[in-house]
Amino acid sequence: MTNRYMPEGSRISTIQNREYISSLSGLRTALERQAILEAPAILCDHNFNLHVSLGGGAIGLIPREECEFTRGKEPVKDIAILTRVGKPVCFKVTGFIKDENGITVAILSRREAQRECYLNYVSDLIPGDIIPVRVTHLESFGAFVDIGCGIISLLSIDCISVSRISHPSVRLTVGESAYVIVKSIDERGRVYVTQRELLGSWEENAKRFSEGETVRGIVRSVEDYGIFVELTPNLAGLAEYKENVYPEQTAAVYIKSIIPDKMKLKLIIIDTVDEPIARSSPEYFIDPSEIAHIDNWTYSPKGCKKIIESNFLI
Repeated sequence: MTNRYMPEGSRISTIQNREYISSLSGLRTALERQAILEAPAILCDHNFNLHVSLGGGAIGLIPREECEFTRGKEPVKDIAILTRVGKPVCFKVTGFIKDENGITVAILSRREAQRECYLNYVSDLIPGDIIPVRVTHLESFGAFVDIGCGIISLLSIDCISVSRISHPSVRLTVGESAYVIVKSIDERGRVYVTQRELLGSWEENAKRFSEGETVRGIVRSVEDYGIFVELTPNLAGLAEYKENVYPEQTAAVYIKSIIPDKMKLKLIIIDTVDEPIARSSPEYFIDPSEIAHIDNWTYSPKGCKKIIESNFLI
């Protein structure tokens, strides 16, 4: 994949992009070459046209109907336009006009940039492909991610990690760059993605710990029969019940036993504090720079009766 179809915001600071948008001659060259550019959207007017900040004395305008590529006859939603204000937008230059004051207005199309991205990149994706994304929005049910030129995909909460979480904000931040795997593509061409397969199997995570160690973790769930404590995003253990322990606390836990054939860690909570562990970027056990596709992934250890896996060939 080339930088041409990266998520929005990836090209705005590049030398080539700055050269194109900094002058009228650069914008005209971009028109001739059909280059995909980026600049910040600074205004949405009463007609839902997006105004884009350009250099060289030109005004950039994305007409409402050119703000987003939709497949079929899906209408462009107003909220999809409004939420672009203050953020980078990708576009192609489609022409130039003069306004009533004689100022050159560059007519831009985000739709055409997205259309090219969809036809030349997104439509070629298959389940199991590992791709870069940027987080655009978080909801209780999952995260919306930009898979290229502002085309959005859903990363559902159950696909973010094996360890269960209460909200995607536990793992992700809006604006954050990440890698995901294409999970499925529906009949309308919408792409759904997953991330948990990049975060290591049970064995890969468990081998970082030893019986008898006391380590820190995050309390994720308090049940009558015990307390689930997350040690890594893809590894959690069950601790004996203890009073005055609450979800999202940081816990010091003693590792009583590690049982691969049952995929279990037995823990004892030594102490808890209310200060959360600072969230860090996810650690990938598959290097996206070396592996661009996987067919299947097995989380469960060998010999374990319970099988957790993902098969992207189905």
